[in-house]
Amino acid sequence: MLVAVIYIAELFFAHPVGGEMMTGLLTPSLTDSRQIYLAAGILGATVMPHVIYLHSALFKNSYGESTKTRLRSTRFDVLIAMVIAGFVNIAIVAMAAAVFHYSGNQHVAEIETAYMTLTPLVGKAASVLFGVSLIASGLSSTVVGTMAGQVVMQGFVCFSIPMWVRRFITMAPSFVVIGLGMNTTDILVMSQVVLSFGIALAIIPLLIFTNSERLMGEFKNNKWVSYAGMVIVTLVLALNAYLMFTLAA
Repeated sequence: MLVAVIYIAELFFAHPVGGEMMTGLLTPSLTDSRQIYLAAGILGATVMPHVIYLHSALFKNSYGESTKTRLRSTRFDVLIAMVIAGFVNIAIVAMAAAVFHYSGNQHVAEIETAYMTLTPLVGKAASVLFGVSLIASGLSSTVVGTMAGQVVMQGFVCFSIPMWVRRFITMAPSFVVIGLGMNTTDILVMSQVVLSFGIALAIIPLLIFTNSERLMGEFKNNKWVSYAGMVIVTLVLALNAYLMFTLAA
């Protein structure tokens, strides 16, 4: 919510052209492999396959509520999360296009450069809010990653380690990347693309389980949910196959 509010303010500073933004939303185009690579990164950052396991654990531990109540609240929770995440991704792209591309600064492609360039283009407040949004999203993703790792280890591997060790392992790679002076933006995008490859690995067994009347009983997926899930998995697998082909080439 904090990141969403910040990007509402960022859009106010950036003044994107509403008509052109709506045209881009309604008629998107993917004309080269780099755009598809970035689209896969956005998909991985929005869905985050490890969160599917975490949501299952949160659903299971819902303080004695009925299954129907938990299903309704979880559906509402996921809907809100996806709407906010979708808005934030749209706002990031729209702000970058309005501020950098429109002003002739197409070379701005790194987080550090974007932060420094925002000040002379749209003011100090925009750059400060951009930095706050990075901190908030970083803390959120770190907490979610740590909790999801705990769920997977305890629920699937039946193995547990102290919380401080989990937190250290989760955060250590980012400090290594920074310490080695690597391009943080490239590493960030690559990590989200890798996440996109895990979406099918999480959704396929989830569909198998939730389509099973033996496991789900009256809460089994209806046929439209099953069909929609199959279409989504097919599209994700096609995207992954295309990325593997282009990266290998």
